[in-house]
Amino acid sequence: MADVTVKELAEALQLEIISEKDHLDSLIATSEISRPGLVLAGYYKFYPRNRVQVFGRTESTYLHNLHSEKKLEIFRFMAENGTPCFVLARNLPLPEELLRASHEFHVPILRSHRRTTRIIGHMTNFLESKMAPAQTVHGVLVDVFGIGVLITGESGVGKSETALELVQKGHRLVADDRVDLHRQDELTIVGEAPEILSHLIEIRGVGIVDVMTLFGAGAIRSSVEVDLIVHLENWRKDTPYDRLGKDDEKEKVLGVDIKKLTIPVKTGRNISIIIEVAAMNFRAKGMGYDPMYLFNQRLDSLIKTNAQKEDNDVSSH
Repeated sequence: MADVTVKELAEALQLEIISEKDHLDSLIATSEISRPGLVLAGYYKFYPRNRVQVFGRTESTYLHNLHSEKKLEIFRFMAENGTPCFVLARNLPLPEELLRASHEFHVPILRSHRRTTRIIGHMTNFLESKMAPAQTVHGVLVDVFGIGVLITGESGVGKSETALELVQKGHRLVADDRVDLHRQDELTIVGEAPEILSHLIEIRGVGIVDVMTLFGAGAIRSSVEVDLIVHLENWRKDTPYDRLGKDDEKEKVLGVDIKKLTIPVKTGRNISIIIEVAAMNFRAKGMGYDPMYLFNQRLDSLIKTNAQKEDNDVSSH
C-alpha cells in the first residue's frame, strides 16, 4: 500500500494551497474523507483524526453562527489531533480562526472550486487508487472481447507469443512479462503494466517489440479489470484435464477469487483461439447462459428416454 502525501493530493486534484506550503509532506493514512459536522457542533468523541477534513457550504454556514473563540477552540482541537489537511470546497472564504490553527500546528489548508460532493468523490477515487493493496505477478494481461484475461505459466510456455497473436486478431495488450495488480474494491482486481514495460512485449528470437508502434494505439490498453486467469502448462500424457468444463477452479488474488482455467499446451493447438473462446464463454456465463447446464439437461433427457424404451421393451415381452 503506497503512502500518499498532501502534496500529491493537491497536485493530482489541482487544489489551491492556501497555507503551510512547507508542510505538504504530511501523510494521508486513509482514503476515507470526513465532513466535520459533529465536531463543529461540539461533539469531540470519536473524531476521525487521520482523515482529510472537507468544509462545504453547510459547514461554512454553520460556522457563521459561532463566536470567534469557539471556532478557534474547535479548529485547534482538529489541527492538533493529527488531521493531515483541511479542504475548502466551492472556493469558500477562509475563516481567520482556521488559518490561525493551521499556522500553530502546521496543518495545510487547500481549496477547490468544485462542489463539495464532487471534490469528495475525486479525492476518494484518487486515494483509493493510490492506497489499494497491490502485487506484481509474472504473466501477460490482455483485453479479449472486453474481458481482462491474465495469462500465466512457466517461462517459455508461450505466453507472449499467444498475446502477440491475440493482438494481431484485434485484441489489446495491457502488460507483458510483469503485471501490476491492484485491488480496487472487495470484488475487483485491476491490472496494468509497470511504466518501464508499457506498450512493450518480448518475443524470443526477435527481441523487444513496441506494440503501439507496430499495431497502433488501438492495440493497447493502459489497464483492465482482471476477469479470468488462463494458466498455460505443457501437456503431460498422464495428467487428467477437464474436458467438460465442470471444474470451477478459482485463484485468490489479493483476497479476491478470480475464475481460473488450466489449458495444456501441445503442438498443433491454437492457444489464442482457445483463449478467445474461453473469454466469450466466460461472458456468456455472466449473462446467464451455461452450456454445461444445457448438456446436463440433454443428458438427463436422453437417460430418461432410454429408460422408458427399456421399460416398454420389458412390458412388451
